[in-house]
Amino acid sequence: MSDAFDRAVEAVVFASPEPLTVEAIRAHAGEGDVRGALARLVTRYRGRGIELVERGGRWHFQTAADLAHLLRRGRDEIRKLSRAGIETLAIIAYHEPVTRAEIEAIRGVQTARGTLDVLMEAGWVRPAGRREVPGRPLTFATTPEFLSHFGLNSRRDLPGIDDLRAAGLLDPVDLAFDQLAVENLGEED
Repeated sequence: MSDAFDRAVEAVVFASPEPLTVEAIRAHAGEGDVRGALARLVTRYRGRGIELVERGGRWHFQTAADLAHLLRRGRDEIRKLSRAGIETLAIIAYHEPVTRAEIEAIRGVQTARGTLDVLMEAGWVRPAGRREVPGRPLTFATTPEFLSHFGLNSRRDLPGIDDLRAAGLLDPVDLAFDQLAVENLGEED
């Protein structure tokens, strides 16, 4: 029974145009041990040209990471996000749900409407409701597509400050300000 059920789960995930939750897979494949079938399929596809992965609680097939470069040759180069887009996406990912005013307060500059539009068109950011304060501002959060695109299982997998510093991704000016703050705290003692 498990081989036939594993094949049904495999077919459902393979044919789906988007990643599926365990519940969605069960709705198509029928009652059975979906998680067990997924675990067996992960093992079966390990080391092959495609692999079965879970990102943000959703399952899909993807090209093996070491072969992804083969598929990039024929594709048009995608525009890179602007610095404002990257900063805005990072703020949303680390602070969600967050309002435009909160994004602007963290960045220290006004955020253009187009910046959020680009992130929503990419499928990485979505409106997440309204804050229950005067004016009821709209909040923003990341999507499962964001997790999938960046290879994250959940937001808990986002790098911490020490990881970013070790990778050299923090601006040297920011590091100088951090060092100054530490030195000033030491003088106050």
